[in-house]
Amino acid sequence: MIELEVNGQRYELEAQVGRSLADVLRDDLGLIGTKVACGEGHCGACTVQLDGVPVLSCITLVHTVGPRRVTTIEGLRDHPLVDAFVAADALQCGFCTPGQIVTASALVAANPSPSKDEIRHAMAGNLCRCGTYPKIEEAISSWQG
Repeated sequence: MIELEVNGQRYELEAQVGRSLADVLRDDLGLIGTKVACGEGHCGACTVQLDGVPVLSCITLVHTVGPRRVTTIEGLRDHPLVDAFVAADALQCGFCTPGQIVTASALVAANPSPSKDEIRHAMAGNLCRCGTYPKIEEAISSWQG
């Protein structure tokens, strides 16, 4: 039996050792905002936060999470960055957007006014096949927290 706190709600579930956090979030809890693209921790689409720190949920084993708080894109739906991404047109296909926003929200929680270099460093692990990086940087630079 595994206990998880996800987006402020507690869950108790059976999860086999070796299952990824992404699979449990999507398949067991129905939180499908967390995307799985590469499944190897290379692209950042599956990013969630553990106690406010971005992690790649496709390579995080659920049994290692323990008592830490998990925050997914569903838990950030009212975050001002969501509106900033829309206003800056920082998405095209939208597949990477949940991971981008989850990572960016951790950045602005630590540093509400990051420089362009700080944004690029923090977001380096989140790939966007559509190439909307300048718009993503604009959204993070212009958000109103």
